[in-house]
Formats: sequence, structure tokens, C-alpha cells
Amino acid sequence: MLKDFAISIVGTLRERGHKAFLVGGCVRDLLLGREPADYDVTTDATPNEVMRIFPETYAVGAQFGVVLVPLPEAEQQLVPRIRPDFAERCPDYARDDRSVGVVEVATFRSDIGYSDGRHPDEVRFTGDPKEDVERRDFTINGLLLDPATNEVLDFVGGRKDLDSGIIRTIGDPERRFAEDKLRMLRGVRFAARFGYAIEPETFQAIKNLAPQTNQVSRERVRDELSKMLIEGHARQAFLLLDKTGLLHEVLPEIEAMKGVEQPPQFHPEGDVFVHTMLLLEKLPHPCPITLAWGALLHDVGKPATFRVAPDRIRFDGHVDVGVKIAEEICRHLRFSNDDAEQILALVKNHMRFAYVQQMNESTFKRFVRMPGFDEHLQLHRLDSLASHGNLASYDFTLEKIAATPPATIHPAPLINGDDLITLGYKPGPQFKRILSAVEDGQLEGRLRSREEALAFVDTEFSIGR
Repeated sequence: MLKDFAISIVGTLRERGHKAFLVGGCVRDLLLGREPADYDVTTDATPNEVMRIFPETYAVGAQFGVVLVPLPEAEQQLVPRIRPDFAERCPDYARDDRSVGVVEVATFRSDIGYSDGRHPDEVRFTGDPKEDVERRDFTINGLLLDPATNEVLDFVGGRKDLDSGIIRTIGDPERRFAEDKLRMLRGVRFAARFGYAIEPETFQAIKNLAPQTNQVSRERVRDELSKMLIEGHARQAFLLLDKTGLLHEVLPEIEAMKGVEQPPQFHPEGDVFVHTMLLLEKLPHPCPITLAWGALLHDVGKPATFRVAPDRIRFDGHVDVGVKIAEEICRHLRFSNDDAEQILALVKNHMRFAYVQQMNESTFKRFVRMPGFDEHLQLHRLDSLASHGNLASYDFTLEKIAATPPATIHPAPLINGDDLITLGYKPGPQFKRILSAVEDGQLEGRLRSREEALAFVDTEFSIGR
């Protein structure tokens, strides 16, 4: 549906006397036999001309020649995805979390100067598609497609690099990366996603300019790293981040895992970095962002707590230290509160599965009813498979959940604070302690009714009145 809409935009622009082509990632993906995530159009029509032709548009980047054209209202429900850049820039249109399909229409242009390392200081519109392509990032993203004839216009050698599996900048790599430092991370992501090699000069330029990634906004870095984690090639991406020196700049806490030995009886695979990379390789695709980041950060506290004890290597307190480090990373990268909360919960609780078979009923039931427990369980499974391979705790948890009626995991409370007041207790911190004790008894099957709960409180907490 979105493809047809993009093609219709090209056709309409041509009917009005303009040049227009599909461009960028959608052309690359179509040539690779992949389904494009989104579609972009490039044209010699100016933003004002595009907005006159398509009245229902969003001029989110008109000063840079970019206009977003949404699918007609009646067709929106047929598009199962919100284009992230559109939803972020046009939240009013993406209201009520409904799907939004858009096509980005950009005017042929040349860019002059990049003082801030992201946006051009000056944009000059042009009628020449070749001039427009030459200011783009990588050759494989610089292809134009005429949808009427399926002819591909290649001014930068993108077809050859696609066939050869090469990530190469268009023109001088240091100049391309100086224009937008995020392109270095994008180059790594594309190389990992497609299994391509980074051309030597492009690779060297990334190594030379890697420290300049600190000029990129934290949100853009976060989003690029998140894409690396969830696109199905996380291990390759992070190994390449390490080789280019980018890992040292954007996530030194992960680089610190390298060479940190682990007890071989539990981690025969190797050090903390090796273990984490093996775990990333096993992430599902698609993968929730919180699970991916939880997997990346679950052992982030180990380097700081490493010690060699008489019996074996130990990481005493690595979970608590890891939570603090992960909290700082989430704050630095400006994760949403909800995402940060889940990521930190994954780090905090990942070792609890080691004791799951010894948990009493109330502890187990509280454990498995944590928000997003499916991600906790999945992380434990992946953690085990990336180390000792023992899934006994994972299997036990699954079997016990299956054998436990859901109503006994999330039972309705037998009593509440009003009941305690009626019994003569004064509101205060003891309320939480009393109600928690009652819930423990309920979860363990010792208290089955309101009457039993009230009698229990009267017996166990009578001195608190």
C-alpha cells in the first residue's frame, strides 16, 4: 500500500511537469529483494510546489527541502506501522497511537557547510538529481529508481557496491562523516545488517573521527544503537563498533567487559564481553527494545566487582553495581521512564532465577507476576544458552507457571487498609507490613478467606493496635 502510494506521488509530480524518483533505502531494499520499511521520493519540485500539489502535507523540514505526505485517511488503517521520524515530528497527526503511513518528498539540493555536524548551513535547490545524490551518505543509499520503467539511475557506483557487499561513502568519507557524525554509526549498522564489509578508506575515516560522535545528540545515538540491537545482527554490529573505536566513545561500559575473566565452571565460553556478544547473537528478531538493552547491560557491573577468591573468580554485588551503571546509561541516553524502568528491572533480577527452585510459594508468585516477566524469562534463557547451557531453572519456571492457576498468582486481596482501621490499627508503615504478610499467607495457600485473614492479623499483629 505504501509502495503504491509512493509511486503515485512520483506519477503525480511528473504529470505536473517535474522530475521525480524513488530514492535511498527503499531502492536499495527493492534491489536486494527486501520489503522496504519506508519510501522516499526525490524531485525537482520545491517544497512550496509539493505542498500545493499535495495539500495534506507536513512541512517538517521545508527549510531543508523535506515535506512529508501522509496516506489518505481512509487508507491509514492498512499500514501496520508508524514511521518513527514522522510520529516524533508530527505527534498530533499520530494521535491515539493509530498507524500512520507517510512518504518523505525531498527536493533535489546541494548542501553547503555543516557547522553543527548535522544540519547544512545553507541549502541550494537544484534541478539536477546527480547533484542531489552526491550529498547523500553511502553509495548503496544513493540509487534512484524510475518506477514507471524500473530503470535505476546510479551516479555513485551503488549497484556495484551492492553486488560486492561494500559499505562506502559517497565521495570523501571524512567529509561525509564531518557533515553528520551519526553516519559513522549508520555505516556500522548497515554493514552488520547486510553482512557487508566497510570499504578501507571509509573504515579508516570512522576510526579517525570516532571521538566526534560526542557531538551527536544522545537521543540519536540511542536510537541508532537500539536499531543495531533489534535488527537481528546485534553481535556483528557491536563487534564492528569495537573494531572501529566507536564502542569506546558511545558505550565504554561495554568495552570495559573485554578481558574480564569468568569462572569456567559457569562460563566456559570466555570473558564477560564474549558472553555478552554470544547473548546478543541469540536475541530474537524482532526483539523488544527493553529486552535487547537488558541483555546488553545485564552483566555491566562485573568489571567493577571482579576479584579472584581462593575458591573461584567472584563478582560480589555485581547486580547492584550493574543497576547503578545501567541507570546512568539510561539517563545519559535519555530513555523514557517506562523503558528505563524495565531495563533496570531486567538487570536487577536476572540472577534471581538461580534460586527459583528454592523459592517459597509467595516469593515465586510475586516473582513471576513482575511487569514484563516474559522478558525476564527470555533473558534468563538467553543468558543460560550463552554460558553453561543449563536450562533447568527456565524449564522449572515454565512448568510451575503452567501448573499454577492464574487466579492464585494474582488473587484479589482478602483484606485492605479499611479493614485494618476497623480492627483498630492506626494508618502508618505497619499497614504495608501487615498487608504483605496477609498476601504471603494467601499466595502460599494458608489463608483462604477474609475471615481467616482477619483472624491471622488479630493473632500476629495485635500489639500494633
